[in-house]
Amino acid sequence: MFEGRAIKLKINEVGPRDGLQNEAAFVETDDKVRLVDHLSGLGYSKIEVTSFTSPTAIPALRDAEAVMHRIRREPGVVYTALIPNVRGGERALECRVDEFNLVMSASETHNLANLRMTRPQSLRQLGDVAAVALSAKVPVNISLSCVFGCPMEGEVPQATVLDLVGQFVGLGATGVTLCDTTGMAYPTQVHGICESVAKAYPQLNITGHFHNTRGMGLVNTLAAVEAGIRQFDMSLGGIGGCPYAPGASGNVATEDVVHMLQWMGYDTGVDVPGLIQAAHELERLIGHELPAQVSRAGERLKRHEPPAGFDEIRERAIARNTASAK
Repeated sequence: MFEGRAIKLKINEVGPRDGLQNEAAFVETDDKVRLVDHLSGLGYSKIEVTSFTSPTAIPALRDAEAVMHRIRREPGVVYTALIPNVRGGERALECRVDEFNLVMSASETHNLANLRMTRPQSLRQLGDVAAVALSAKVPVNISLSCVFGCPMEGEVPQATVLDLVGQFVGLGATGVTLCDTTGMAYPTQVHGICESVAKAYPQLNITGHFHNTRGMGLVNTLAAVEAGIRQFDMSLGGIGGCPYAPGASGNVATEDVVHMLQWMGYDTGVDVPGLIQAAHELERLIGHELPAQVSRAGERLKRHEPPAGFDEIRERAIARNTASAK
């Protein structure tokens, strides 16, 4: 179990949107562009650059147009953005976004709290936004929040998840992201739900999106891989979170998950030293320590100098060994 066997996995970076929107400090446009440009050269399949939400609602991303216009487009990388409504979709098309990422929740309570709409209202709006994208031949991915549990309702029935995914297919979505929005997932649950969705909708590109709130983000990722999922959202440094789950931490840290997967033999195509360098720069930009582990401790085989006085310790040990041998 959990052996890589050179399986190719696609890694999506969501930090520039999902992460930065939760930060108190505004990251300047020039710095956002430099960060995305750095990430573009590290081997990602997709980067979620920003959100075309109202600047009043998410002031941290009020420079969405400027960032999208100025980033360097690396061949083979999909540059996606969160699109909340038709107006946001029109703005995104003007900026040549490669994909529309839409969002709603599997939980009625969470959907109302987060989006101020019932689920049927959200589905109608998703249909309108998807029509804008599809008329311009831009693919649509829909991120389904609270698939693995809601902090206000508890368990979310698997039947609800399957039904909603089916409705997304009817709207023309070619991809669906199964989101553990508040870190409530556990491995056997993840395996079961991911496997069920993949079997029911084999035509979909399914992405796993996990948070590390209860320390299970990495093993949940492995459970999804075992269930056949081959694409994953991650956030540089582990930044992000959900305002409707007190104590909820951020997304699984890209450098932690990629480091683990590569040592297990999976092919992610992502440059771990480059991730660590980017994480250190991100930490400087947001002004506080990141929750990630690998960017703090370094890669598994990072070498360190022996402690002070080591040569003397070694010489004494050799001397004692020599004396005892006589």
